[in-house]
Amino acid sequence: MCGPYPRRRRYYQIREFQMASSADELESEDPDDELELDDPEPPTRSEDLPKRLYDINEADADSKAVNLEQLTIKEEDAWWNQVPLNNLDLSSNTLTHISPKIENLQSLTVLTLHDNALVELPPEIGKLEKLMRLNVSHNKLSQLPREMYSLPELRHLNISYNEFDELNPDISDLHMLEFLDGGHNNIQSLPGGIGFLVRLTALLLPNNHIKELPPDLVNMRSLQKIDLMHNDLTSLPEDMGLLRKLECLYLQHNDILELPEFEGNEALSELHASNNFIKIIPKAMCSNLPHLKILDLRDNKITELPDELCLLRNLNRLDVSNNTISVLPVTLSSLAHLISLQVEGNPIKTIRRDILQCGTTRILKTLHDRALAKAKEEGGGVDDASTSAGISVTRLRGGQMDDSDIPGNFPDRYKLRHTRTLAVNLEELTSVPDQVFQIARDEGVHVVDFARNQLSTLPNGLQHMKDLVTELVLSNNVIGYVPQFISQFTRLSFLNLSNNLLNDLPTEFGVLNTLRELNIANNRFPCIPNCVYELQGLEILIASENHIKMLNVSGLQNMRRLSTLDLRNNDIETVPPILGNLTNITHLELVGNPFRQPRHQILMKGTDAIMSYLRDRIPT
Repeated sequence: MCGPYPRRRRYYQIREFQMASSADELESEDPDDELELDDPEPPTRSEDLPKRLYDINEADADSKAVNLEQLTIKEEDAWWNQVPLNNLDLSSNTLTHISPKIENLQSLTVLTLHDNALVELPPEIGKLEKLMRLNVSHNKLSQLPREMYSLPELRHLNISYNEFDELNPDISDLHMLEFLDGGHNNIQSLPGGIGFLVRLTALLLPNNHIKELPPDLVNMRSLQKIDLMHNDLTSLPEDMGLLRKLECLYLQHNDILELPEFEGNEALSELHASNNFIKIIPKAMCSNLPHLKILDLRDNKITELPDELCLLRNLNRLDVSNNTISVLPVTLSSLAHLISLQVEGNPIKTIRRDILQCGTTRILKTLHDRALAKAKEEGGGVDDASTSAGISVTRLRGGQMDDSDIPGNFPDRYKLRHTRTLAVNLEELTSVPDQVFQIARDEGVHVVDFARNQLSTLPNGLQHMKDLVTELVLSNNVIGYVPQFISQFTRLSFLNLSNNLLNDLPTEFGVLNTLRELNIANNRFPCIPNCVYELQGLEILIASENHIKMLNVSGLQNMRRLSTLDLRNNDIETVPPILGNLTNITHLELVGNPFRQPRHQILMKGTDAIMSYLRDRIPT
């Protein structure tokens, strides 16, 4: 090699990390650590050295504490066990916008965005092809992105409490939609073409400014509930009868002048039309609504009630308060299921004021007495033939019925098959022939109603229908005991035994697991029978007007589904505070009992106030 021998430079492998104060300290004491390289040695200055040195391989305190078990991936956390996000709930925040990246959540089926501050939604929501439920209520939206109306699986849409002025006509493209809530907006009208939503079962548009309904509304043949309260409607479509599945119609606080005849709406069970300008009740309407249970016409301009109201055989509640009615028809007394008749605020002159103040039972008794007197004056009587649900009951009176006496058209099989109801009321029957129940069984009848007769027990022939009956009404009779065969009714969901002479129920009664509502009001029960506490599916228990002296809270705790408990006008002396822990009870009635606490003022505030009062007095 030419030239002088190159000068050797020393480098050192540093093992201990300490701050060097001078260049001399960089000299290693161990000669084995010296490495000889041929590079020239640059000058070293102490000011070029870093103040602190780090070892990137040195473990921190958390890492040192980790053991092998903790480093092992748990089975549920493994990536191959992860499932796509299906439900996203961002409700009750202060969100002002949603990221367009939401389109990446392709598996999303439920998106909940209510109670935020959203003013718009990203168009990318339209790419969530699996989305089935969307709730954007309580925001500040005035429109939805057009792309959203192409969602192929959307079934539930809630846009209530926003700032919508109209519904986009493209909403008719949501062919799978079953539920639409657009209440509490500023919607002026409904778009034509909304009738294409043929799968819609609930249309809720309360508190808007809708003045007219589109003609094709009646094409939504699956509708079961329509809520149009607090709008500006003046009329309803004449062909409302095409909505054959409609069950509940809410029209309160509109400007409606007249009601349609509802021909074809046989399934309608609730009609709420208070606070309108209705003047007459169509007579044809009364015959077209055989299953109507609630008719609310308070605060209207009605001057007369038609006699045809008696055709509403299943009517439970009639409210005609604050009208200008002067006469109550005596035919109202024939409504066997009427338990609430509200007539205050009318200039009724034919019934004394003190009778009107006594309530429904006294009013109906007065009307019934007048009906009997009127029949005698006209030369007739209570034995006049009548027809109820297709059955002529003249020959049934007193249980007398021979094969030779059966008319050729008795019972009317067509009407039994059409209504699925066997109803015989106000005929003073003491028994019913087995043949009646056999025919009803053959025609598939599942509702049996023998209210307001003189039956002393359940007819034995009823056992022929044990596998069919879902509703059994035997109120207002003189039944003193219930036979054990009641336990064989495996499909029974509603049982009304009110206004009888019962003081107990058979032990076998507790096996009725399908029973949802039980009415034993106005009997002689000293307590709620123990078998009732075994009804795990019971949701409504009405036991008012009895002689019940105490509450069995431990028994009530077993009834997990009980939501309504009516114990008015009994002999209950104390209300255990622990009753307040039964949060499943949402409607509690205790008025008319001799206990001192809770006070009457608290009882009047409703269930929430009662339950809160009781919980505050549970010993800690």
